[in-house]
Amino acid sequence: MMKKIAIDIMGGDKAPDEILSGALSFAKENPDVKLYLVGLEENFEGIDLPGNCEKVITDDYLPMDIKPTEAIRRRNSTMYLSCKLVKDGIADGIVSAGNTGALLACATFVVGRIKGIDRPTLAVPIPSSNDFCVLADAGANIDVKPNNLIQFAIMGTEYAKILGKKNPKIGLLNVGTEDNKGTEREKEAFQKLKEIFKEQFIGNVEGNDLNTGKADVVVADGFAGNVAMKTMEGVAKLITNLIKEEAKKNIFSILGALLMKPAFNKLKEKVDPRKYGGTFFIGVKGVVVKAHGNSDRVAIYNALKVAKKGVEEELPEKIRRSIENVWNSRDSGD
Repeated sequence: MMKKIAIDIMGGDKAPDEILSGALSFAKENPDVKLYLVGLEENFEGIDLPGNCEKVITDDYLPMDIKPTEAIRRRNSTMYLSCKLVKDGIADGIVSAGNTGALLACATFVVGRIKGIDRPTLAVPIPSSNDFCVLADAGANIDVKPNNLIQFAIMGTEYAKILGKKNPKIGLLNVGTEDNKGTEREKEAFQKLKEIFKEQFIGNVEGNDLNTGKADVVVADGFAGNVAMKTMEGVAKLITNLIKEEAKKNIFSILGALLMKPAFNKLKEKVDPRKYGGTFFIGVKGVVVKAHGNSDRVAIYNALKVAKKGVEEELPEKIRRSIENVWNSRDSGD
């Protein structure tokens, strides 16, 4: 069956040109996917669309500094209409590089939450020595309760399984690894995670554990998770720049850099956020992928790959079943 994905052509710093270019490249190489290109009439002038692309024309789009409450009111925007295509069953998923808060609002109130989920989470795969670690939440929910953290763990675990982790190890981001660390919220979440996940829950982890492979899923509130993720991105850029500067200092450094070029290229690819393209807002009834705000055509292409995989793997349905199983187990006293 053909997968159907809507893409917000006007979402992102580099919209519409880079968004449309990435979408068209993806469409040409994935004839089994139908793309609904949601944009303004002018976005498509002089462009021949592949047969698996359909234009959805509107006259409004959301600026990158839009407030989430305003995003819900602007029902003719490219983002809102993209989400409505999913709600109406026309599309299976959506990709947007637009404002994170606006997309979360549209995903929550237009696409709709899965029963048993209070807040959808932004789940991000980050590089680790064990391939990757899923960080949930990475910036969507700043102020959360212990039950929200439990739901993030359930959703992040299902996402990790889809990405290839058979029995993901779960850690709770904290200021120390001891069981009694953190605020009352973390202490309560710790006990609930231990009760639900048993040996699968490895306890508290610190920021320096995120890239070591110690945990496959790290649970956090959106404030701490986003700070941790952005710090890692900054350190990766620093290391890359330092290597480049050192390589220019003398002939021996230049020769060494040439010999190490294959290794440097692999490192660059591993830490390049464009490789992941986009991340899921999980906990909603359809596949919603948030691409980075400054996504170029490569990142958009990869974001659509992420969305396609989410549709193929039936991620929303797996989340729904997992949430149902956890709550049923607790109700029965297991």
